[in-house]
Order: sequence, then structure tokens, then C-alpha cells
Amino acid sequence: VPPEERFKALGSVPWQGKVALGAFVSGDGVHWRALQAEPVITSGAFDSQNVAFWSEHEGCYLSYFRTWAGAADPTEFKGVRTISRMRSDDFVHWDGFEWMDYGPTPPEELYTNATAPYPRAPHLYLAFPKRFNPGRRTLRPDEVERFGVVPAYAGDVSDGVFMSSRGGNRYTRTFMEAFLRPGRDRANWVSRTNLCALGLVQTAPDELSLYYQHRYAQPGHYLARYTVRLDGFASLWGPYRGGEMLSRPLTFSGSRLVLNYATSGAGSVRIELQDAAGHPLPGYSLDDAMDLFGDEIERPYTWRGGDDLTALAGQALRLRVVLRDADLFSLRFAPADNATPPKP
Repeated sequence: VPPEERFKALGSVPWQGKVALGAFVSGDGVHWRALQAEPVITSGAFDSQNVAFWSEHEGCYLSYFRTWAGAADPTEFKGVRTISRMRSDDFVHWDGFEWMDYGPTPPEELYTNATAPYPRAPHLYLAFPKRFNPGRRTLRPDEVERFGVVPAYAGDVSDGVFMSSRGGNRYTRTFMEAFLRPGRDRANWVSRTNLCALGLVQTAPDELSLYYQHRYAQPGHYLARYTVRLDGFASLWGPYRGGEMLSRPLTFSGSRLVLNYATSGAGSVRIELQDAAGHPLPGYSLDDAMDLFGDEIERPYTWRGGDDLTALAGQALRLRVVLRDADLFSLRFAPADNATPPKP
């Protein structure tokens, strides 16, 4: 793209008595201009977080924004708050309006979405919606007055949830539990708070930061930084008595299996490699597997014969993961000379 259009954004603009999204560009991220006079997206309820990014995975620009499920017109404020998306090749002409699907999960009011590619795995989009729970009031009248809450926002509560997508119009909601609860601060149990700002920032070699707003509709409204371990949004967990996971058949490229894991002092991670039919591979059975314990972001896994898996690359195999008082946050197959991935 031209240097003066290196940065792009969508922003709310008035249109035919409603609100639409206009396209804006910048060469430095500071000084902006409208890309054209007319709005570029007009179907949606654009009163909150409107997300846009270039997707390497899908080869186009994507925009995720709020709509209303159950309404004949997605711009109507009627029904259940949900998320939709559109695609574009040039950031001006947008088509392919899609209602997002959440799989076999109960409908919930999702007010914002904070959807963006994960820099360490761009084919995965991570989303941190604000879940709105209308009518669930916990604040007493004296607390509303003491905290200075605008009364209209004292009768509901919101929390933060976690979703992912591999493209298309499907979100995966493996975890229905809250990713961020309102917490011990009573002033945070109000309507439309716990909204996640867009973007993940790597703030240390083993740390990512997210930013949430708190105490909405109050004089003390603020933004807070939260941290998670690198790639540590969720984990496969095994209790003290032990637990197992058997993967689907897969093929890989690379020569080493690298783990992001944490155990207790008494815990362990062990991995067996099997063929597609479920038979242990010679030299890579559970008896050959290293009894791994500790807390590391990038650790090559080793069997009795070593950690070189070059001879198995391209073959269909299964991973049998045995955990005892341990969490496995992520795994990947890496080249022998590049166990640590490049920084985002």
C-alpha cells in the first residue's frame, strides 16, 4: 500500500440518521484522514468496539462488529447482542456479511469482541468479548451513591470471556466460564464494565499483557493491565491422581517437540507417540518418555533415544499426553536449530 496509508482504521461516522463505519488512513499512526467521503460499512450497530485487521490466514481485511440477533435489520437495537463480520480486499469495498456462529452453546449477550490474530500463531484469532448480563443487580442503593455510579448503569453486571476462531464465521467457545470476573471490588459489579481493549502486548519474554476497563459510569473509571504467561490463555490440566489426553492423528514438520508447561514439585508431564491406529512407536512409548517436571515456556521434550523426531516428520501419528498435577499450555513441533520462535 502507499506509505501514507500504512495504518488503517474504521471509525463511527453519521449516515442517514444512523451511525456507519468510515475508513481512515495514516502514514504515521498519529495524523489521520478519511479514505473517502462515504462510509464503507453500513450494516451493524456501531456504538461500541469496531475491530478491523488484515488476516494473513484468509488473505483479506476483516471487520468484526456488534449486531443484534433476532432483528430483521442488524442495525436495529432489538433482540440479543451478538457479533458479525465482513471482508474486504481493499478496505473500501466490504462484502460477505456473516453472522458469527458459536457452536452448540447457549446464547449470551456479547457486547464487544476484541477479536485479533494471535501474533505467535496468526491463523488463530483470539477474542475477549464483554459478556453483558442485564438485570443482574448486586449493588445496594447506598453503594451506588457512595461509588458515584450513574443510576442507569447500576442494575446489570458484565464480565470478560474468551473465544477463538480459525477464520470463517465460527467462534469456538470451549470455555463458557468467565476469563475475567468482576472481582472483589464492589464498584466493578456494574453494567458495561470489564471491557477488554483491543490487542495483546508482549511485555516480557514470558509474559503477555491485556488491558481491561473497570468501574464504568463512575468518577473512578480506569484501565488496568492484566498479565498471562506466553501462550497461557488455557491449559490441558491433570490432577494429582493423573489424567490423559489422546490427540487426533496428525502430521508435522520439524524435528523437535517443544512444550510450554508447569507442574508442582510432585507433578509430571509424559508423552507417548503412537501410530494412527494407537500403537506406541518403538523408542517413543510411555516407558521411554522423560518424566518432565518444572515450569518452562519453551522446553524440548526428550525420550530415551533423544529428542530428534526428523524421521517421523510427515507420518500420521497420535500424541498420548499423561499429566499429574500439571498444566500443558501449548505444544509445537520446531526445527532443531530454532526451538524458540521469533518474537511477535
